[in-house]
This record gives sequence, C-alpha cells and structure tokens, in this order.
Amino acid sequence: QVQLVESGGGLVQAGGSLRLSCAASGSTFSINAIGWFRQAPEKEREFVAAITWSGSGTYYADSVKGRFTISRANAKNTVSLQMNSLKPEDTAVYYCAARRLDTGYILWSSAMKYAYWGQGTQVTVSS
Repeated sequence: QVQLVESGGGLVQAGGSLRLSCAASGSTFSINAIGWFRQAPEKEREFVAAITWSGSGTYYADSVKGRFTISRANAKNTVSLQMNSLKPEDTAVYYCAARRLDTGYILWSSAMKYAYWGQGTQVTVSS
C-alpha cells in the first residue's frame, strides 16, 4: 500500500502562484509515477501532470503546459507541483495519485492507471 498526502492548496488571485506537495509513504518501491489530477465542481476529474518516480520523465496537460512544473525531491519521496500564472479556471480540488509498476509507461492521463489517491487539496483562484 502507498499513502499520499497533499498540501499547499489555498486562495490566490489570478496571475499568482501556488506550490502543491504530495508526500508518499509506504510501499513506494512499488510505484513508477506520480500524477496530479483536478476536479472542479460538476466537472469530471482531469489530468494535470505526471512524473516518473525516477524523475526522468514529465508529462503535462495542454491547459497547464508552460505554467505548471512538476518535480520530485527524491530523498523526501515528495512530488511538487509549482503553479504559476494561475487562472480562475484552475480552481478545483487537486489530487495526487500513484501508479503501480505493472501499469507500464503509457496513458499518463488516464486516471484508471493510478491505484493510489490522496485526499485532495482545494485551490481557488479569484478573478
């Protein structure tokens, strides 16, 4: 089992920045990547970004490319999501999720490929 805990959400004005963190614990040797997803009210959960557990590969949704950066602090088993130039449409609950090794290295945006999920953290961007 892998446990994930998100932190760093909050309220920010449009154009501002926030940094989210996802701390992984437990059987982290069994995962191959961490992803961030978000879900706004009355909308489906959508992929934001992902990073391989080695940190060698990063993947982004088109809507956040150039504004968000995902990174991993290896020694701390923590993955961060730096969010710059935030827009009101970025408002959502943000979840981090982990993929097991047996899911391979494809379909990064598919929530079905992620076995473990955190509780989520609220990000609100005011206009």
